[in-house]
Amino acid sequence: MFLFIYLFIYLFIYLFIYYRSEYHTLLKIHRYFGDLCSHFLSRKDIMQFLKNENFDLVLLDSVDICALLTVEKLGKRFVTFLPFQFSYMDFWLPSAPLSYAPVYGSGLSDQMDFWGRVKNFLMYFHFFKKRREILSQYDSAVQEHFAEGSWPALSELLLKAELWFVNSDFALDFARPLFPNTVYVGGLLDKPVQPIPQDLENFISQFGDSGFVLVALGSVVSMLQTKEIIKEMNSAFAHLPQVVLWTCKASQWPKDISLSANVKILDWISLSFVTAHPSIRLFVTHGGMNSVMEAVQHGVPMVGIPFFGDQPENMVRVEAKNLGVSIQLQTLKAESFALTMKEVIEDKRYKTAAMASKIIRHSHPLTPAQRLVGWIDHILQTRGAAHLKPYAFQQPWHEQYMLDVFLFLLLLTLGTLWLSVKILVAVTRYLSGAWKVKQA
Repeated sequence: MFLFIYLFIYLFIYLFIYYRSEYHTLLKIHRYFGDLCSHFLSRKDIMQFLKNENFDLVLLDSVDICALLTVEKLGKRFVTFLPFQFSYMDFWLPSAPLSYAPVYGSGLSDQMDFWGRVKNFLMYFHFFKKRREILSQYDSAVQEHFAEGSWPALSELLLKAELWFVNSDFALDFARPLFPNTVYVGGLLDKPVQPIPQDLENFISQFGDSGFVLVALGSVVSMLQTKEIIKEMNSAFAHLPQVVLWTCKASQWPKDISLSANVKILDWISLSFVTAHPSIRLFVTHGGMNSVMEAVQHGVPMVGIPFFGDQPENMVRVEAKNLGVSIQLQTLKAESFALTMKEVIEDKRYKTAAMASKIIRHSHPLTPAQRLVGWIDHILQTRGAAHLKPYAFQQPWHEQYMLDVFLFLLLLTLGTLWLSVKILVAVTRYLSGAWKVKQA
């Protein structure tokens, strides 16, 4: 199972990067993993081992469709972890109002004008169609490993989750209605603050009170960070009065580009330690959820360079909350990049908003880990979350959206109008006939 998850993540990232998230490529990924899932479910030794373990509860990743089929085959209760914004699940669960809950991938905030709401409405049905096509890639696995007549509907499997753990926080995400079995646990990777290595402290202190900028663009940045991009970024950093700590492998640094005097490249550094440093002025990030949550945790303004996946959506929220700004990798130039970083560092509204989000983030009475463990313990003690699940999960879509009621009232109204018109015409004719008789 772990090998399956590893292969899924690796190929997903690889193809997403090199094919720029094209939908037909995404279908190919799911078609491949549909076949791989069918092979996994046919492994009687693995399935028997899982049955013999007699788990009380299974924790799974909500984007792993094969994991859903596996727990359905085993007949086990499960809770699910969503590594993205909750809006990613609006195609699976009864949706929040489209008037202020932006569809995943729409690039909209919760404050939509008329045309924004039109776009949001149309995108919901567009992606609903795509979801059906993606799920169809697992039809062969369902038909092969489940008895005919009892094939599970993939679109309904996630509704069986006892709990939803969401890797986000309302310090970042837009406010929206949530079901009682939805728990936000953004910041699970938070660690106690520790001092940064002394050599970095010494390097930072050489530049006085200007502080430093942290640049960390994720583990897959090497696949996209071309020589031209490195050159433009390095030139931009040279225009800053701050020190720049840049996580960029020395082995990948172009030999014909001279490193700016205020830049220090590092193979790796703990984000939780560096973002907590009092001298940090800015975090240049790819917009990954864990990186953004680290910045929110410590009140650090951001400049985002999103690449793929949920990163653009995360940066939409960063911009909407005034926590920073986003720029596109394809248009990144040294001069404009330097001006953007200076703006975010010098404009106090970004730091003020970041500190406000930090207060929201820290005001929870329990840590994310305590919430997760506490709710799982609650599910184990109560033997399920039936008391937390709304009846909407059992309703057909036309009942959820009251379409049957609207249709009934519309027909009743039209019928009443039609009957009223008929009665009025009949009365008019009667009175007209009576008047003619009287005149005669």
